[in-house]
Amino acid sequence: QVQLVESGGGLVQAGGSLRLSCALSGRTYSIFVTAWFRQAPGKEREFVAAARSEGYTFCADSVSGRCTVSRDNAKTTMSLQMSSLKSEDTAVYYCAASQKRWAGRDGYDYDSWGQGTQVTVSS
Repeated sequence: QVQLVESGGGLVQAGGSLRLSCALSGRTYSIFVTAWFRQAPGKEREFVAAARSEGYTFCADSVSGRCTVSRDNAKTTMSLQMSSLKSEDTAVYYCAASQKRWAGRDGYDYDSWGQGTQVTVSS
């Protein structure tokens, strides 16, 4: 089992930036991919960014150019930095972990999830 706890959410002004963190514990050695997803009210869960064990990172097209995701080599922390925030970035942000080497943008590839942290962007 892997446990994930997000932190860093809150109220941010449009145009500002945020940094979210995810603390991982438990069987972190079994994790190949960690990712961020988000869900806005009334909308489906959406992929945001992911980091693979070999160091490859990628972000969704909707946040491309505004997104930086990183993970430490010990696989115990992961972060998401986003800039030029927009009202449409308002959502609950979740970190997730997968034991599948090639997990990508599909939430069903991820085995463990955090409880989420609210991000609200005010205009």
